[in-house]
Amino acid sequence: MEQVKIGFAPTRRSIFSAPDAVKYANLTRERLGELGVSFVDITDINEEGLLYDDNDLNAIAAKFEAEKIKGLFLPHCNFGTEYVCARLAKRLNVPVLLWGPRDERPDENGIRLRDSQCGLFATGKVLRRFQVPFTYMTNCRLHDPEFERGVRDFLTVCHIVDVFRHTRILQIGPRPFDFWSTMCNEGELLEKFNIQLSPIPIPELTAEMKKVKAEGVEVAKTVQYCRDNMCIKIKDDELENVAALKVAMKNLAAKYGCNAIAIQCWNALQDEIHIMPCAANSLLNEEGLPVVCETDIHGAITAVMLEAAGMGEKRTFFADWTVRDPDNENGELLQHCGPWPISVAREKPTIGYPLAFNDPGAVEAEAKHGEMTLCRFDGDNGEYSLLLGNAKGIEGPYTKGTYVWVEVANLKRLEAKIVEGPYIHHCVGIHKDVVPVMYEACKYIGVTPDLYDPIEEDVKAYLRGE
Repeated sequence: MEQVKIGFAPTRRSIFSAPDAVKYANLTRERLGELGVSFVDITDINEEGLLYDDNDLNAIAAKFEAEKIKGLFLPHCNFGTEYVCARLAKRLNVPVLLWGPRDERPDENGIRLRDSQCGLFATGKVLRRFQVPFTYMTNCRLHDPEFERGVRDFLTVCHIVDVFRHTRILQIGPRPFDFWSTMCNEGELLEKFNIQLSPIPIPELTAEMKKVKAEGVEVAKTVQYCRDNMCIKIKDDELENVAALKVAMKNLAAKYGCNAIAIQCWNALQDEIHIMPCAANSLLNEEGLPVVCETDIHGAITAVMLEAAGMGEKRTFFADWTVRDPDNENGELLQHCGPWPISVAREKPTIGYPLAFNDPGAVEAEAKHGEMTLCRFDGDNGEYSLLLGNAKGIEGPYTKGTYVWVEVANLKRLEAKIVEGPYIHHCVGIHKDVVPVMYEACKYIGVTPDLYDPIEEDVKAYLRGE
């Protein structure tokens, strides 16, 4: 699991019990420790270790900024001080988790110590005034299942948002001429989302391949890894080229500070190195460095987000929506020439020849079945959205490449969404239900979630802890 560090700023208000607020702040600290959550505390800022005094704001914010927190947790250990919470959240510009412990019954004299829920209502309103998006975790007890689930989902949301906001994509070559569908607006991606591209020409890639071949060590390790984990149906020199391409792309991604790659993949590349890049892409995808085909920048952004949602537990796969299942009205073939990671495969993958090209280097394997999330970040005319939903793997006819037949609730509805746009024939999948956290992450990154099934109320209910 990825480790995500958050800022912990429990809050109180003066007219309610300060000792009880301190007590619940400490109980919350203990619970986070039990759950293995990495958090930065404020016990050194004031005697109570609580957020309530505006004079402490700069010191708390400076500490959280220095620690590079990815999210802010604001437990309302009594009513809380809503304007101080909002000022801190506005300054930090990270995802915010709003929660308070459920109050006990009033004592025999009718006295209530905390009124945490009432304070949550106030803070939610003030955060809106400050135009600060936030995640609300239902008013529950520390050991309720809703608390653990809500915290873990929030950590995932923080990771998605942080990765998205710091994405830089290595673009190897321009898009293939025929692929007008994969054009993107580089300036707009930078202006709207701080997503940066690092374009390089194909000769820079081939020069790096020559260099790593001459050095030999990493290429030899990669060749051996392929022999240990895949069935090899290509020649030794072709396999060496696959390995060299993989090592070269990884080196160039590191050189330019990139966390994803979009490669032209055909046809100029084959004139230079005489292989398809699919197997090399597969190897990098297995390592958690997303590589997508046909210079699909929006596809790379999708893969980065979904990979983050997997929290290191599952790998993603980049696919074409291709043809409808011949027998299942809601079945569809997801397929590509072979960039899918090894761990996605249902069987031992083979490095061989692709369906539509003569050069070697594609991967063949059916993917595992089971529950999946499928999504696609895309946009045009200045508006961006995330197509998002669930599917399950099903049995279907054999086909070349990396593939899996999937079933969705209503394929005709999905098909219409893809055709009517702003989406194209590419998507990214993961063997995990991450629809709620992807949906929640959208509120922080300025992207509209677009669920291809009418499940929005169900997703919201889940996020509420129902």
